[in-house]
Amino acid sequence: MIGSDSEETGDLVSRQAPLEMTPEAFRDAGHQLVDDLADFLGSLPSRKVTSSPTVSSLKSLLGQAPLPHEGTDTLGLLKEVTAQMVAHSLFNGHPRFWGYVTSSAAPIGALGDFLASTLNPNVGAWQLSPLASEIEVQTIRWIAEFVGYPEGCGGLMVSGGNMANFAGFLAGRKAKTPWDIRKEGLQNHTTPVCVYCSDATHTWVQKAADLFGLGTGAIRWIPSDRDQRMDVAALETQIAADLEKGTIPLLVAATAGTVGTGAVDPIQAIANVCERYNLWLHVDGAYGGPAAALPEASDDLKAIRRADSLALDPHKWLYSPLEAGCVLVRDPKALPDAFSFHPDYYRFDLEGEEPPTNFYELGLQNSRGFRALKVWLAFRQVGSKAFVKMIRQDIRLAQAIHAAVHEHPELEAFTRHLSIVTFRYVPHGLDMTGETRQAYLNQLNEALLEQLQKEGDAFVSNAVLKGDYVLRACIVNFRTALQDVLALPELVVRIGRQQAALLGKTVS
Repeated sequence: MIGSDSEETGDLVSRQAPLEMTPEAFRDAGHQLVDDLADFLGSLPSRKVTSSPTVSSLKSLLGQAPLPHEGTDTLGLLKEVTAQMVAHSLFNGHPRFWGYVTSSAAPIGALGDFLASTLNPNVGAWQLSPLASEIEVQTIRWIAEFVGYPEGCGGLMVSGGNMANFAGFLAGRKAKTPWDIRKEGLQNHTTPVCVYCSDATHTWVQKAADLFGLGTGAIRWIPSDRDQRMDVAALETQIAADLEKGTIPLLVAATAGTVGTGAVDPIQAIANVCERYNLWLHVDGAYGGPAAALPEASDDLKAIRRADSLALDPHKWLYSPLEAGCVLVRDPKALPDAFSFHPDYYRFDLEGEEPPTNFYELGLQNSRGFRALKVWLAFRQVGSKAFVKMIRQDIRLAQAIHAAVHEHPELEAFTRHLSIVTFRYVPHGLDMTGETRQAYLNQLNEALLEQLQKEGDAFVSNAVLKGDYVLRACIVNFRTALQDVLALPELVVRIGRQQAALLGKTVS
């Protein structure tokens, strides 16, 4: 028997669980939190992007307290942690955060997460989450329509770009392996298989090859140009060479918006190659995919509609709070073919009506949170035309940075694709040449970036382009305005001059 004889029956008849809150207490805590967060959002432009905390300072802040055995006041606890988070976070919603492809988060999305967490549907099976499942189905359809992906496609909301790319990778592996890969795996076959991507592809592809049985040696790294666009002639040459050796090509992973420069691969030409050789075309559009909605988008960007699978990240350029990723597949059967099992303890098929969507059959997760709600709410709140406008404005702001950099005598512009700009600081009158010059400028700009991030007046990151260490500004931020981006060149030059004076003309 569970429990002790001394335990009073009344404790179970009218149970008062410590975690429960009365409606009044929940309302008070929620109102306080919303008020504090509203004040925070209003103060964002006047704050530093980051306070640059250190690991030791945060460990000291939290202390070495043991696991609490007793609770504490709810209002005080929320007040304390809100103040601590605001004081010691990097704000990717700040108007001058341009460091990584993480967007400012739409407030409606934050409220959507609050609603989703409170109702807590398990969007693994329709029966456990009827309306939430249908909202996810509709959200996936809306995302596909927004980027021009074919009507009637399938899809799934996931945590982010890695998981979306993994799902597409596994769908392609199942579809193109010439034996039953799910039953037989790779261990019973000696014929090698391989996949193709450019040398500028995000590291997701290495994780996928490693985790899903191919091994990283199965990746064929196709060279890219200085802008990080895949060399299609080299791709076709490599495919022909692999076929000649008896290796089985499975898929090509193209990129619509590389992490480093925002470049879009020649997807039209890559799609033609995939059709000729019967390969699965997967496109990593986690960053750049939403820009396909712009009427002026390039033919190669619009060619994502030709992909067999497409990864997108609403928490990048659809301004959703983390986590929100999405995978789309041209053939709706591709996901259940790659993931579905039917154990006896799952009895979720309903009879006598239209078959429900049970998302556990379409991906890696069984239990799933309601990620779609925040994306769905944002589409409902402002409409697709507003998203097109905001994406276009981000691109125009990146163009403004590029133009300002190009005009400044101490800055050197490199690339500008979509809303990513790369450039570096070059001291006036620098007389170094060759490898010595490159090494000096790499060290100088690395020191410059570290100081710029530490000061917190703006936040950018870096890229390495053919050996050149450059600064990288990526704008996926609806709070950024023209005066913000035009302040960046002088910030960079000021800190660059300081670091050049500290560095001298020697390279360590």
